[in-house]
Amino acid sequence: MSQNRDQQEHHEQKNATSVDEAIDQNMKEENIESASMARSLRGKVRVLFTVIAVFGALFHLYILNLNAIDPWIFRSAHLLFGVVLGLMLFPGWKGASHRVHPVDWLLILLSIGIFTYIFVNFKELVFRFGVVPTPMDAIVATLGVLLVLELTRRTSGWTLPLLAAAFVIYAFAGPGYNYDRFVTYIYSLDGIFGVTMDVSSKYILLFIIFGAFLQMSGVGKYFIDFSFALAGGMRGGPAKVSVISSGLMGMMNGTSAGNAVATGSLTIPLMKRVGYQPRFAAATEATASAGGQIMIPIMGAGAFLMAEITGMPYKEIVIAATIPALLYFLSVYFMVDFEALKKGMKGIARKELPSFKTIAKQAYLFIPIVILIGMLLMGRSPVMSGTISIIACFVISWIQPTTRMGLKKLIEALELGMKNVIQLLAVCACAGIIVGVIALTGVGLRFSSLLLSVADNNIFLALVFAMLISIILGMGMPTTAAYAVAASVVAPGLVSLGIEPLIAHMFVFYYAVMSAITPPVALAAYAAAGVAGTDPFKTGVQAFRLGIAAFIVPFIFFYSPQLLMIGDTLNILLAVVTAAIGIYLLSASVQAWFMGRGAGIVVRLILAAGAISLIHADPLWDLYAFAFVGAAALIQRFITRKDVDHPISA
Repeated sequence: MSQNRDQQEHHEQKNATSVDEAIDQNMKEENIESASMARSLRGKVRVLFTVIAVFGALFHLYILNLNAIDPWIFRSAHLLFGVVLGLMLFPGWKGASHRVHPVDWLLILLSIGIFTYIFVNFKELVFRFGVVPTPMDAIVATLGVLLVLELTRRTSGWTLPLLAAAFVIYAFAGPGYNYDRFVTYIYSLDGIFGVTMDVSSKYILLFIIFGAFLQMSGVGKYFIDFSFALAGGMRGGPAKVSVISSGLMGMMNGTSAGNAVATGSLTIPLMKRVGYQPRFAAATEATASAGGQIMIPIMGAGAFLMAEITGMPYKEIVIAATIPALLYFLSVYFMVDFEALKKGMKGIARKELPSFKTIAKQAYLFIPIVILIGMLLMGRSPVMSGTISIIACFVISWIQPTTRMGLKKLIEALELGMKNVIQLLAVCACAGIIVGVIALTGVGLRFSSLLLSVADNNIFLALVFAMLISIILGMGMPTTAAYAVAASVVAPGLVSLGIEPLIAHMFVFYYAVMSAITPPVALAAYAAAGVAGTDPFKTGVQAFRLGIAAFIVPFIFFYSPQLLMIGDTLNILLAVVTAAIGIYLLSASVQAWFMGRGAGIVVRLILAAGAISLIHADPLWDLYAFAFVGAAALIQRFITRKDVDHPISA
């Protein structure tokens, strides 16, 4: 056992002697393979995969920017590319992991046949599907639904397909629906090809390709270099690097688990190196990666989905999401800083970090991000903004020979973008089944009635109930699918209580995101635990502790809507200050560290009470909070022994 530990430490030291070299190696490995479950394609099959992927990416860019076609045809083509590439890349069972199985080729031909049927008979199907379908319509729709479920199973596991199946069973368990009408309704613009597939085909794909271009043009590496140069030398530096880099990279990743693996493979070993326990390191990466999904301006494509569902302008959603996102990362920063203080940690030696001089010279690599944010905030369409930003990545890469994107890198970027979109495309299609069933059966209205009955007694209890349902629905699912389901089931209920749609949807969106670090099914924590070699469930519990502020923030912006930029400037600033203080108090309570030393249980409870008091945008509650802080300070100063320390992490 000791020998294995020595070997592991030696391996980590060897790989981390130069942080810059480690970053380079990490980015190369990430380029080679984006999904551990995927096949390693070779030979003619690999060439075929590349050709289809590159053609698919160019097809989408062409249709989105130059030649719009009917939405059903476009989304059907989008799904076809996802199914073909997904069946080639992801094995259906362990025995088929080394090569594309004949069954996969058969399913690929079937998917092409389904698309051809829709394309050829499109004008008639618009009026027949879901209304008066023919037997062949029902057969095609059934096969299409099964292919979506199979692709989702291969890319994301059983959770979402089983949930979709449960909703389908629910649809038939009640009054019952004619099967032909039901299945064709689901395989139409009211179901699979509805709003979730619309967002996938336009926004998710575009910004995943943008992320691939950032990676290939050196901007992705620059984000990490910038994070290390900025925070790597601070106490517990790698953990703070994880917070910054995961926020920057995670907003474009689309899945918190994927981001945890991509950036965690670099940051987790370095966190362990400076003194963080493996479980805490994995939990930090998982929590930061989950936060990437709420980070503006892309929010893991959640902002675009919210804009489509609510009909609100994208700009309004991003502006509203800014302060809560910053508060979340401030909370995680406090958590890791307190841990570093408790353990007496130092940062990485300055000589091992990227130099500020080099970072400053490469500041131009931020230009694509600046262009993206600027165009979006000026009201330009996300499609135009994303496309121009992709072009900017390509142009900027030519400034330095080391980042220059030639034909090979251009092809790799397009291929990587299509490869990375497969999982999100699948979950959006599968979520469309659930959304379709909800629309058909009216289960969302029944949930609204249930929330109304709860709220008659207590609005706070109704919010807690909505929180729990959002988390449960999101467990085991990527953020996009989790929010799509919660937005269809929970958000209408909150709106029916008189809550503003923006607040209601932001409320459920946060909890859909946080399901990735909520035990017992915490996907981001499990992914990070795999990198760190720690117990997944215990890592999930630790991540839940570190991200606990995110479970409070939605209640804060319900009781203090100023945090969503609603109200006058002075009240917004006051709400930000009090919320930041509340986040600090909550972090101190969770980490048992206050006024430079360990805090006892009484002080921690008082600090938690102070943090909760600051939820209300009411000066009286602020006075209560400062009274709590004063009491905690007095106890800590005059009663608590100076050597008290209550370490939280294992």
